[in-house]
Amino acid sequence: MPKGKERNQLLNKLKEQYGVRKFDLNRYVQEMGRKFKQNIGSQMTQNIAERAFRAVEKIMYGNGKKVRFCSVDQFFSLEEKTNKTGFRYFPENERMEWLGLILPVMIKDQDEYAHFALQDKIKYCRLLKRRIRGKNRYFVQFVLEGFPPEKRNQNYSKDENARVGLDIGISTIAIASEKEVKLLELAEGLSEEERKKRILQRKSDRQRRANNPGKYKENGTINPSNRDKWIQSENYKKTRKELAEMSRKVAAKRKQAHNQLANHILSLGLDVRVETMNFKGFQVKAKKTEVSEKTGRYKRKKRFGKSLANRAPSLLLSIIDNKLNYFGLKLKRIDTAKVKASQFEHFTQTYVKKKLWERWNHFEQGNVQRDLYSAFLIMNTKDNLYEIDVGRANETWNNFFDKHDREMERLKHVNKKQLSSIGL
Repeated sequence: MPKGKERNQLLNKLKEQYGVRKFDLNRYVQEMGRKFKQNIGSQMTQNIAERAFRAVEKIMYGNGKKVRFCSVDQFFSLEEKTNKTGFRYFPENERMEWLGLILPVMIKDQDEYAHFALQDKIKYCRLLKRRIRGKNRYFVQFVLEGFPPEKRNQNYSKDENARVGLDIGISTIAIASEKEVKLLELAEGLSEEERKKRILQRKSDRQRRANNPGKYKENGTINPSNRDKWIQSENYKKTRKELAEMSRKVAAKRKQAHNQLANHILSLGLDVRVETMNFKGFQVKAKKTEVSEKTGRYKRKKRFGKSLANRAPSLLLSIIDNKLNYFGLKLKRIDTAKVKASQFEHFTQTYVKKKLWERWNHFEQGNVQRDLYSAFLIMNTKDNLYEIDVGRANETWNNFFDKHDREMERLKHVNKKQLSSIGL
């Protein structure tokens, strides 16, 4: 049946008939919640049920493939629906209360940001479990109403019309604005931590294979017919803990790097434009089997899954979008298929399709790095977000070209291994 009002009405009737609604699941878990009422309140029980329902809903609407159940060691958070019952904060006493448990909350006198933030209404509280340096640590998050207060050292642009064009890739980002032109590596400085993480992953795999030789076939793949219990040695468990700690550090440093970069981008302007990218598509393995003409071997079907996991370009865009929401603005996503920033040349107003290895555009004034030129064109798109404003591009060209040459000189003198995607 095609999409429309009639189909939606039929789906709603089927959900009601078979009890596949959030309300139905809340009612179903009431009896379960009573068994644990000494530890978990009714609203917290409902919240856990709603979290499970959201996972099922993704399958229903084709946004997921499979529902995954959390094991004991994977359930990391609990939260209420309001700050009126169960796990809640009392601002007058500066303490948390949870079914008879009282936890004092210490707020530093010199922490102005925390004091300003707590002037807003607390919607609900969340309890988080984090394993840090091999020990379980517990934190309380306050979910507050409204927008966070502005930090003293925040240097955001005040101009909502100042444009910033972003050409984001798998591991790099090109930035074009009237103030600055930059070509940067995403999550720069994590190479050493990523190398240590890979070493621990390989060590863990070797230990698991040594402990369970019967669980693998001769070709190294897992033998599904072997139903023996997996054996985990003490050294293997130790390695897994080291790997978990290293993964935590890498994730924390990556998020910190993305927040710093997002702050820098918003200091250049608040009209931020970027191409619409399907990062999930880059993670999927190639379906077509091909043979290399040079070696005669099968080409790898793997694509960019590891790079995307390490660099997290989608996370950076989410952070920028969230920060823009504080000003009532949004990240503007241009129509990639119509703009074709990597193919368009604004002087001739023609499209020239380039191969992936071609990293430079050639003009009378000189050569321009391909990613930076794409960011320049994205910055000069029209407000409809699917056409390039050629007149505006001509006006801003000289300023861009001067800053582009300075950035290329900077990259030539950077004392590190250059990324192949830059073309230097």
